[in-house]
Amino acid sequence: MPLPTMYILQVDFPSSGPFGDSMATEYRELAESINREPGMVWKIWTENSEAGEAGGIYLFESEATARKYLAKHTERLQAWGVTDIRGRVFVVNEPLSAINRAPLGRDAD
Repeated sequence: MPLPTMYILQVDFPSSGPFGDSMATEYRELAESINREPGMVWKIWTENSEAGEAGGIYLFESEATARKYLAKHTERLQAWGVTDIRGRVFVVNEPLSAINRAPLGRDAD
């Protein structure tokens, strides 16, 4: 029986930091809370200090949970004064992604 379709949520926005180790320290509690989001499998945090951008790539179990989290995260970022937030949801092509060693495991820790 095939696995259910997985969804990628891509979010990015302008950011003046923190970046690197400072980001890891300041956002540790947020990172831990994201693990408790319904349907979230994993997140890769992204940053580009030279371009002044930050964001993340998330894997979700369903389109509904990805979109619900996007709405919640957008609201949180806006409350922090962040504007120009870009969020997009994509269906994962698992057969091709597996060829390229994508970390699609639902139990990855």
